[in-house]
Amino acid sequence: MKKISEIMGKQQLLPIIQADNEADGVAIARAMSEAGLTTVEVVLRTENSAKCISAIKAALPHMIVSAGTVIDKASLDAAINAGADFIVTPAVTERLLTMLVASGLPVLPGVSNVSDIVLAREHGFREMKLFPASLSGGAAFLKAVGGLFKDTRFCPTGGVSPDNFNDYLALNNVFAAGGTWVAKPQWVADKQWDLITQACLQV
Repeated sequence: MKKISEIMGKQQLLPIIQADNEADGVAIARAMSEAGLTTVEVVLRTENSAKCISAIKAALPHMIVSAGTVIDKASLDAAINAGADFIVTPAVTERLLTMLVASGLPVLPGVSNVSDIVLAREHGFREMKLFPASLSGGAAFLKAVGGLFKDTRFCPTGGVSPDNFNDYLALNNVFAAGGTWVAKPQWVADKQWDLITQACLQV
């Protein structure tokens, strides 16, 4: 199974898209694409989130679109049916990890402590999302576990900002970081797509 770091290539920001409708979802993704980003995460937190994934893939065929906030069979099925290129979860359980492995898709499972990391590793994962990063020890936690899990790398998300983004990326066991600050809700509401592009360019 292909690693998420391989899918993302040199891109070190996994920008998070939350949209109430397909048009906004596509506009956000297009603004990010204008900044040179090729991989995005659409969180399944609104009624039309899954439709946004399909719409973005149709409008921007070159873009790799992942589905975030996958927490159970229903959300996993929705992500798969929408054509998600890979799956991102906020947490792990034995049952969820078993379903994720069976899906055949690349997965970035969410962990928040050492036990979660071990559980994900037992299912074959070596790349994980630390979530919520700022409440789970942040860069200090990732630095501490680096010696325990030398072959495991992370994408911290939750509380990541321009102020600490580079602190995370300076760690050897971090390949990327997820962020919402590049697509603020007010910008989306005001349809200020250029501000999203500018924020992405500044990363």
